[in-house]
Amino acid sequence: MTIKKTGSAAWEGGLKDGKGTISTQSGALKEHPYGFKTRFEGVAGSNPEELIGAAHASCFTMALSLILGEAGLTAERMDTTATVSLDQVDGGFAITAIHLDLKAKVPGTTAEQFADLAAKAKAGCPVSKLFGSNADISLDAALV
Repeated sequence: MTIKKTGSAAWEGGLKDGKGTISTQSGALKEHPYGFKTRFEGVAGSNPEELIGAAHASCFTMALSLILGEAGLTAERMDTTATVSLDQVDGGFAITAIHLDLKAKVPGTTAEQFADLAAKAKAGCPVSKLFGSNADISLDAALV
């Protein structure tokens, strides 16, 4: 089975003075602004790194839900933040690290079991696999 989803981007102008929009197949984003200033200067709008962060956080959390279910557990709530590091390397830029910070309420588990299951989800998440060894993916998982 192959599932295909699309995202798109449009751009007008040069790198620093240009502007773009991003859209998703679902319509969750429709011509949402992005650009140099939103990526590098903190101006309102989106950027590729925060989209990757949202994708990784959601993928990891869904993967953990599956793994918890296989262990006979169900989370009452899980909140994951993915912090994506974009660093200047070798005259260009690269995503060098992603840190997943998970806070969860999972009745019936121990901190040790939860940490093991979260580590499996981090390793098995398709977005984690996408990065492979190209980015350091770290995880802090805590029960609340």
